[in-house]
Amino acid sequence: MEDNEIIELYWQRSQRAITETDGKYGGRLQTLSMNILHDRQDAEECVNDTYHATWNTLPPERPNYFFAYLAKLARNFSFGKYDYYHAQKRCVTVVELSDEIENCIPSPNDLEQKLDSKEIGRIISEFLKKQSVETRTVFVRRYWYMDSIKDIADLCQMSESKVKSILFRMRKKLREHLEEEDIHL
Repeated sequence: MEDNEIIELYWQRSQRAITETDGKYGGRLQTLSMNILHDRQDAEECVNDTYHATWNTLPPERPNYFFAYLAKLARNFSFGKYDYYHAQKRCVTVVELSDEIENCIPSPNDLEQKLDSKEIGRIISEFLKKQSVETRTVFVRRYWYMDSIKDIADLCQMSESKVKSILFRMRKKLREHLEEEDIHL
C-alpha cells in the first residue's frame, strides 16, 4: 500500500491504518529503536508509542515523507526512554557517536546563541543534498539511524574501513560547510 493511501486511512480513522503502517514500516522502526535502546521490549514499546502518536496527529498533519515522519517520532520516543533509563550513566554507543560528531556541530548552548535548530537543520540538509548518494547514505545511517559501522558496511556492500573513511571525510566537510555558513565551534 502506498504511503498516501495509509495516511488517508488515518484521516478516515480506520484501525487498518496502524496495521498497514506496521506491515510496511514496523521492522525498520523496530531496528531504529533497537539501535538506540538495545532492548527489544523497550523498542517495541517505542514503536507502539509511535503508532499512537501518529494516530493522534494524523489529522491534522499530512506528512510528505511518511517514513521520515514515523522515524522522527520513533527516534524521539527511543531517546526519551534512553534518557529516562540512563539519567546518571551514558551508553557507550551514544557517547561514541556524540564524540564522533561533536567537532562538527555546535553544542546546543552555542547553537541557541547562533541559530535556532531549524536553521542548522536546513544547513545540514543542504550539505547532505550536495553529497553523493553513497556518502549521504553512510552518514545518515550512522548519525540518524545509529547503525554500527559493520551494519553500514554490510548494507552498502563495502569494507568497514571504507565506511570509517567516508565518515571521517564527511565530518570534516560538514565542519567546513558550517564554518562557511559562519557557524563556528
